[in-house]
Amino acid sequence: MTQTIAPSSLYERDLNLWLGEAIAKLKAGDFQNLDVENLIEELEGLAGRDRREVSNRLKRLIEHILKRCYVDMPECYRGWEVTIINQRDELDEILSQSPSLKQVFLQCFDDVFKKALRLVKTEYHEVSFPDTWQFGRDIDTMLNVDFWE
Repeated sequence: MTQTIAPSSLYERDLNLWLGEAIAKLKAGDFQNLDVENLIEELEGLAGRDRREVSNRLKRLIEHILKRCYVDMPECYRGWEVTIINQRDELDEILSQSPSLKQVFLQCFDDVFKKALRLVKTEYHEVSFPDTWQFGRDIDTMLNVDFWE
């Protein structure tokens, strides 16, 4: 017979309710009763999530720019361009809200490009993609230039 151990803290039982209570305690200045350990864990998780979001959106952006520039399938161009626009808009919003994430964008570019390249080479193995990024990689260029024109 297996015995189930019930979660012992509100944080373990109901994250949303715990967050609501933590916010209320912060607003009230009730720092003595604040679950600081779990609050730190959640804040670290948020920071990591935002970095992953930038990396994932940049990867998807690069994938679709590569497809649009190198895959000769005009019937797919519009779909790829729509995805490019969506990823650019989302990245712009994230970077506007948290400008410090621009460093993440720049630092992860090479690694993200390699992952995107591996993916498109697998998807379109007959297409000859360049092994290095052929365009500008600064944020303004990546968010605004249509490289295929």
